[in-house]
Amino acid sequence: MNPVLHLTPADWLSMFNHYASLSLLAVGGAITTAPDMHRYLVDETHWLSESQFTSSIALAQAAPGPNILFVALMGWNVGMNTAAGLGPDAGWWTTFLMASVGVLVPMLGIMLPSSILTYTATRWAHQHRDKIGIRAFKSGMAPIVIALLLATAWLLTLSHDEPAKDWPLYLLTVVTTLVVWRTKLHMLWLIGTGALLGALGWV
Repeated sequence: MNPVLHLTPADWLSMFNHYASLSLLAVGGAITTAPDMHRYLVDETHWLSESQFTSSIALAQAAPGPNILFVALMGWNVGMNTAAGLGPDAGWWTTFLMASVGVLVPMLGIMLPSSILTYTATRWAHQHRDKIGIRAFKSGMAPIVIALLLATAWLLTLSHDEPAKDWPLYLLTVVTTLVVWRTKLHMLWLIGTGALLGALGWV
């Protein structure tokens, strides 16, 4: 069941500040910070349900466009939960306004700091690209990005807590990983196959 919220301006500011701090930690993309978003939105503030969180990531990954769309979807769901807290008398425009605020606040938070930092740091790094420190930094970031992606994958796996029932999902994950690793098959084929298997009820 989705939560019914009563967010204040201070709550929205808190969300912006949290996403702004995550923006500076999003090495390898915003998806690498999903575990902390889960901690904040689901476990700590209870602004999102578990299903809303995982569905936001799944839908954004399946849709065309940048994967940062999952941040907008999470914000949209927080806004919708807030609109539900206003009661049945809230009009459609109020619901739309709350959902739009929910999209805008986390997206500005996650985009602004990293965009400014990336622009500034990229210009500086390009000017000093031959220095050993710059080359070492780039090499050292690769395992960190991989570890953050694995943490996100583990978090999504934990939402399925019935191993005897969910073994097809684990098998599909292993097969997909092997296909990505050993072949050059386009990712859209894998996403489409997963969607088809889900629609058929096989996973």
